[in-house]
Amino acid sequence: MQTLYTWLFRIAIPLILFRLWWRGRRQPAYRHRLRERLGRVSERRSRAPLIWVHSVSVGETLAAVPVISQLAARHPEWQWLVTTSTPTGSERVGEVLRPVLGGRLLHYYLPYDLPECLTPFLLSVRPSILVIVETELWPNLLRCCKKQGIPTLLANARLSEKSARGYGKFPGFARSMLGNLDKVVAQYKADAERFISLGLPQERVVTSGNIKFDQGIDLGLVSEAQALSYQWRGPTSRKIWLAASTHAGEDEAILNAFSTLIKEFEDLLLVLVPRHPQRFDDVARLCQERGFRVARRSEGEAPQARDQILLGDSMGELLRFYGACDMAFVGGSLVPVGGHNMIEPAAWGVPIVSGPYLHNFATVAQLLGDAGGLVVVEDAESLAKQLKGWLLNNEERLAAGQKAKLVAEQNSGALQCLLGEIENMMSTAIEK
Repeated sequence: MQTLYTWLFRIAIPLILFRLWWRGRRQPAYRHRLRERLGRVSERRSRAPLIWVHSVSVGETLAAVPVISQLAARHPEWQWLVTTSTPTGSERVGEVLRPVLGGRLLHYYLPYDLPECLTPFLLSVRPSILVIVETELWPNLLRCCKKQGIPTLLANARLSEKSARGYGKFPGFARSMLGNLDKVVAQYKADAERFISLGLPQERVVTSGNIKFDQGIDLGLVSEAQALSYQWRGPTSRKIWLAASTHAGEDEAILNAFSTLIKEFEDLLLVLVPRHPQRFDDVARLCQERGFRVARRSEGEAPQARDQILLGDSMGELLRFYGACDMAFVGGSLVPVGGHNMIEPAAWGVPIVSGPYLHNFATVAQLLGDAGGLVVVEDAESLAKQLKGWLLNNEERLAAGQKAKLVAEQNSGALQCLLGEIENMMSTAIEK
C-alpha cells in the first residue's frame, strides 16, 4: 500500500508544483525556496545534538513555542531545526523563535513526502530526534526516519473520530505507518484509544492533556491587550465582538448576525479576523458591499467612532486581540473545518461562541461547554441571539468568561509531561 501511495505522490508532483505556483499569485512566498521542498538544503557542519520540530503552520508553531523555549533554556547545547509547510508558519518561526534561539535555529520547509526528497534532507541536517506537533503524519517521513535510526515523537497528538475512520479504511497502511512512531503523547484518553485501535502499540502511548492550556499570558501581553482595548473602544467605551479565524462561508453568517445586532447596539465594534491572509482583501470587499464602514488593522490606525468593523488583516496578533474583546466567536466551526483553538479566549476569561463543527477540538469544546464557558450555535440567527443576551446582561457575560478561564486553569500541566518525554528520548538518542 505504501508503494502505491509513493507512486501516486510522484505522479501528483506536477500538480502540486502547479498549485504552489497558482497560490503564489496572491502569496508570492509560495513560489520561493522550492529547493527546500525537494529536500535540497546545505549540509549542517555542527556536530551538536539537533532536535527537529515539525509544526505545519501557524497554530502548531505557536503551540510549539513554550516547548522549545523551555527546552532551549534547559539545554543550551542543543541545536534546533524547525520545519513548516506554509509561508505563514515560516514567518511565525522567524518572528517568535529566532529571538529565543538565535544562532541555534535552522529553519526550512518540510520536504515532500518522497524518499528521494527526504533522504538527502536527513543526511544533510542529521537530526537526533524528530518531534511532530499534533497531527502531521507522513508515511515516508516516518519510514525514512526509522531507516536512519532517528526516533520520532508525536507531540500534543490529537486524532478525531472522523480522521480515525479515514485511516481505518486502510488498516494495514495505518498500522505500518504508526508502527514507525516511537512515542505518541496524546492530548486525551479518546485520542490515545483511537491511535491504539489503529495498531499503535499501547506501550508507546501516554496521555498528557493539551499543552495549549499551558500557554502563559505575561504582563507585557496584558499591557498590549489593554492598550488595544482602550484604542478600539474610544470615548464611548463601546463593546467589542471578535470573530476569529473565519473561513469562506462563515463571514457571511458573521455579517448577517452583526447586521441584526447593530440595529440595537449601534456602537458595537466587530473585529473580523479571517484565518488565511489571502482572503483579507476579499473579506474587506464583502464587508464594504454589505454597506459597513471598515477600518483595516494593517493600516495602523485605530478604528474611528464611525467605523463598524475592524478587519484584522495582520499576522501574529490574535492572542492579544482576544484580550481586548468582550466576547469571541471562534471560526472554522460554522463550516465543516473542525474548529480552531478555543483555549486562547478561555485563558483571557472571554466567553466563547462557536458553530457545531468542532471535531478537531471535541474534548476542549466539551470541557468548556459543560462548564458554561462556550455556547454552540447553528446559524447567524442563533449567533445573534446569543451575543445579544451577553450584550444585554453584563453579569451573565462576565460569568461565562470566568467559567471558561477556570477550565483553562484547571487543565494546565500537560507541558511538563511532554517536556519529560522529549528529554528522555533526546537523552537516549545522544547516548547512542
